[in-house]
Amino acid sequence: MNRTARVVTDVLQPRNVLLAGMLGIGLAAASGHWSGLLWGLLGALCAGLVPAGYIEWERKRGTWGDRHVVDRTQRAPIFFVILGSIGTGSLVMLLGGAPTAILVAMLALWVMTIGLLAVNTVWKISVDSAVASAVVALLAAVHSPWWLLAYALTAAVCWSRVALTYHTVAQTLAGATLGAATAGAFLFV
Repeated sequence: MNRTARVVTDVLQPRNVLLAGMLGIGLAAASGHWSGLLWGLLGALCAGLVPAGYIEWERKRGTWGDRHVVDRTQRAPIFFVILGSIGTGSLVMLLGGAPTAILVAMLALWVMTIGLLAVNTVWKISVDSAVASAVVALLAAVHSPWWLLAYALTAAVCWSRVALTYHTVAQTLAGATLGAATAGAFLFV
């Protein structure tokens, strides 16, 4: 069981979920035009790949033991890197005339990160669950409600985080709820 949980948490980690999800969101935002993939790639870079690179850099420096950063008191710098990276990507999208849907998705992720940072100051919350939930909700909004079936993957992420004792059930449910709520704002644009 621990091996399965490890595979699930590694395969469905935020950078991977954001890479696949933002490409799909970008493509839908551009009505299937290839340029949407470029906007999605920029979104994935800023929301997932830059933060993952920062975490890996700090891990190699010995700041953290692994990418999970289980001690919530060490997480604030990560959130600030994410906010700066998503903010920069959003500004590039705005100035570059990106489709509204991909820009709104980025802003939803930015707002979600503020929520994660705020909660994290007093209580540990699952970032992995929040990202998985937000991406599913965004894909459902831009593509089809059928994407809501992918919440099975979000449930798998929640399960894996609890099985590996990185989080409690409440922490994963709070993360998933925050991700869905901030992504739900997309529907009002």
